[in-house]
Amino acid sequence: MSPLILNIDALQLSDSEFYQLCQQNRDLRFERTCQGALIIMPPTGGEAGNRNLEIAYQLQAWSRSNGLGIAFDSSTGFKLPNGADKSPDAAWIPLEKWTALSAAEKQGFLPLCPDFVIELRSPSDNLKNLQEKMAEYQENGARLGWLINCQSREVEIYRQDQAPEILRDPSFLSGEAVLPGFTLDLTPIW
Repeated sequence: MSPLILNIDALQLSDSEFYQLCQQNRDLRFERTCQGALIIMPPTGGEAGNRNLEIAYQLQAWSRSNGLGIAFDSSTGFKLPNGADKSPDAAWIPLEKWTALSAAEKQGFLPLCPDFVIELRSPSDNLKNLQEKMAEYQENGARLGWLINCQSREVEIYRQDQAPEILRDPSFLSGEAVLPGFTLDLTPIW
């Protein structure tokens, strides 16, 4: 099932109203484009859900062990600088960005772009749409991003000011300088 995109120009939901819509419909996953169109994403299937959990688990374990920042799962919303509201499958920000947020900002969609994002392609996901989403993260300040495509066993690596690099069937991914010491083991994900 593909995401449903609703062009709701007439509604012009404020950030607060969009947040309320998401809170009142927790069984649905919403995103919003920078033009204000709503994207309603279907829930993932069992395999994708398990893979998402494995990715979030590995990222959280690394983040907790070093205290360099804060990791987030796919239920976290981010208000990007371009005005879009996105929810990557996993994300991370440095601790100084987290501590700079007010208590109110920490409660809602975080008003920033994560330094690191992961998107895991589900069988229902359109690859081109995910690539555009990764480029949007990159344009809004993400320093490193991974698009993991289990169908083709490929990973697209997005870095600032660079074209995506494609790795075929890697066993591990390095967090590079953005996530020093982090290695994602892809064995349980493939």
